[in-house]
Amino acid sequence: MSRGVIKLFIYLVAITMSSSLWAQNTINSVRVWPSPDSTRVVFDLTEKPDFSYFMLKNPSRLVVDLEQTRELKVLPGIPPEHQIVSKLRYSKPKNKHSVRFVFELSAPVKPVVFALAPTGPYKNRLVVDLYDKSESSTAVSPAQTAAKNRQLSQERDIVIAIDAGHGGEDPGSIGPSGTYEKTITLQIAKRLERMIDSERGMISRMVRSGDYFVKLNTRTNRAREKKADFFVSIHADAFTSPGPNGASVWVLSLRRANSEIGKWIEDKEKHSELLGGAADVIKDAANEKYLAQALLDMSMDHSMKTGLSVADEVVKELRKVAKLHKKDPQHASLAVLKSPDIPSILIETGFISNPREEKLLKSANHQERLAKAIFTSIKNYYLKNPPDDSLFAKLKSQYPTKHKVRPGESLSMLASRYGITINKLKQANKLSSNTLFIGQELDIPQS
Repeated sequence: MSRGVIKLFIYLVAITMSSSLWAQNTINSVRVWPSPDSTRVVFDLTEKPDFSYFMLKNPSRLVVDLEQTRELKVLPGIPPEHQIVSKLRYSKPKNKHSVRFVFELSAPVKPVVFALAPTGPYKNRLVVDLYDKSESSTAVSPAQTAAKNRQLSQERDIVIAIDAGHGGEDPGSIGPSGTYEKTITLQIAKRLERMIDSERGMISRMVRSGDYFVKLNTRTNRAREKKADFFVSIHADAFTSPGPNGASVWVLSLRRANSEIGKWIEDKEKHSELLGGAADVIKDAANEKYLAQALLDMSMDHSMKTGLSVADEVVKELRKVAKLHKKDPQHASLAVLKSPDIPSILIETGFISNPREEKLLKSANHQERLAKAIFTSIKNYYLKNPPDDSLFAKLKSQYPTKHKVRPGESLSMLASRYGITINKLKQANKLSSNTLFIGQELDIPQS
């Protein structure tokens, strides 16, 4: 090869490298997701972002630089309910091939900035999470009802944490007509919230009350901060084909799910965490070892038993208002169910990937019936098994329990079940014989 040809080859390589070096990234859109205690700003990009950032004081600002990136003509305004960022604007870039964003801040923040590779419906993204240092994550939103101000004390309310699955950056599954799972779950959750707050002796705490993302492994943390007695996570199922349909109820298993649907749900949950922007799903050996140890603890044992008991009640009630995908509670290793101290269940209200069920899940009437079934199940469980310091416990001590006679039941069987004598049971119901009738309602006095 001649010296001239070699020089030409080197020149062409240099041009190629230079062209690649100065290739421009494009911002397709900028999305703002405010929540009660943080704000997420997402930059949708054509290529992987090359970024840096720093903070400025007096006034407080976050500056983000994107290398080899073109400006977007119009930046989004900040929603009026937002309390952390007052304005997002451009500033003079550090060089002619970069773009500089300035977040004007109205409160002290902790910034977390990271890139995300293409996942699901999204391409490359730069995520800016701004956490409010001045506010607790348990702040009460203005939209919450006056019932939220009730204080936990002696004869307290039973606290039910309601987790509307997905939200914000994570839409969840998407139905054939474009319905987002995150929308359905929040609508059902708010209906359940209203029913619980209307019941004397019960109160709800929403894990998310709007369209924003909450990391999977912090959802039960929020429930714990709110002193929850029980945690219910609401979802809408999906599958790779439109055929599967029906509701199901899930409880914790430390082993991988043994059904195809169960594996799909576990994978979907991890996928959702990536969509939301944090790959910290409990999956490493150390955490699994911790959970295995916690399982031996009485607290975990109680939580799992309680979760399964409530799940049985929910299946019973859901059967009255919806088709069931499985007639018994199912088991899977899901992050939102892994709290060792809070009994938890996850309810798949139907398959949003099934056209008929997608239409049903969008129906206000069907949502109300689903919420009523969930509410009735949880209420029934705690009427029978109230915490000692709750109002439900006081009411139970004042009034007898009701029991409707089922096929095969006898006085001796019921007396044994409720820990009382046959004579006491007969006296409470003014029975002159030991004969019972199917459907007969009996008062069960306190033992």
